[in-house]
Amino acid sequence: MTAIRRRRALRGALAATAAVIALAATATTAAASGDPAAADRARAAAEAGHQGQDPTGRRAADAPRAGASGTADTPVETPTFSMFGVHKQTTEGYLYFPDGEGGFKPRYHLEISYDHLADTIQVDNDKDGRGDGTWYFAKDGRVDYHWFTDDMQQHSKQVGKGWNTYRTVLSPGSIGGAKEADLLGVDKTGVLWSYLAYPDGSLTARTRVGGGWDQYGQIAGQGDLTGDARPDIVARDKAGVLWLYRGTGDYKAPFAGRTKIGSGWNMYDRLLSVGDLDSDGRTDLIARTPNGDLFRYPSSGSAAAVFQKPVKIGHGFQIYNIL
Repeated sequence: MTAIRRRRALRGALAATAAVIALAATATTAAASGDPAAADRARAAAEAGHQGQDPTGRRAADAPRAGASGTADTPVETPTFSMFGVHKQTTEGYLYFPDGEGGFKPRYHLEISYDHLADTIQVDNDKDGRGDGTWYFAKDGRVDYHWFTDDMQQHSKQVGKGWNTYRTVLSPGSIGGAKEADLLGVDKTGVLWSYLAYPDGSLTARTRVGGGWDQYGQIAGQGDLTGDARPDIVARDKAGVLWLYRGTGDYKAPFAGRTKIGSGWNMYDRLLSVGDLDSDGRTDLIARTPNGDLFRYPSSGSAAAVFQKPVKIGHGFQIYNIL
């Protein structure tokens, strides 16, 4: 299986390199014209190019990855994703690829405007530990999904409209038990809705989960935080208290009652998860302060003490709208 994935990664590197070269030639025009499709393709090509050059998504090509899978030849259950930011002044995009040691590599500049973009969500539907699909949420409410097949062919389709009714969208993983990661949305009245996803990013009709979620200013999660193989989320209320919502495996009621994790979290203006940053097989949390300092909260893998002590991993991130 490792050899097969390496061959796929090599094909991906060649295909992505060609795509990046083609997109680079039109980057200036796309930036000037505000072409959302070109901007989204540029990011997808950059993601594929990085994965092709670093086929395991880790520090070394032959290093086994820690986690529930146990070996390099079995599917990785804890994915690792890039972090995406849009510069507040230029509106151009920047990608931060994980370095496998708990931080990020030097930023990758996408010289295209992303002023149309409200949010993006990456998913790992083939469970190889790397993102293979991305939802793009435009400010006008349109949602597009970009994904790569095993032969590294890029595909894209519109999967919805009217998503600007939601103040928060996220995907903690599969909440319905299928292979594909699903979506959650909190609407402007504070109601939480769930959507089950198909391999091409299409979504089922929404299911009402419950109200009262407008009490939270930040909601984050992209994987299992408690060691039970179910996706969990955390939510910060207006008083700065962080709450854990453990996954249940039932998409109609995807979370159990909340558990208090700690207080003082209003020192951060952004909470997000990009999966496993330190290659320990557990999902981590990223937190940014208003002055741009970036911290990683390593997961303990236990519900008793969800996060370990924070580790500072960067500064200067106040220049971005981090998505």
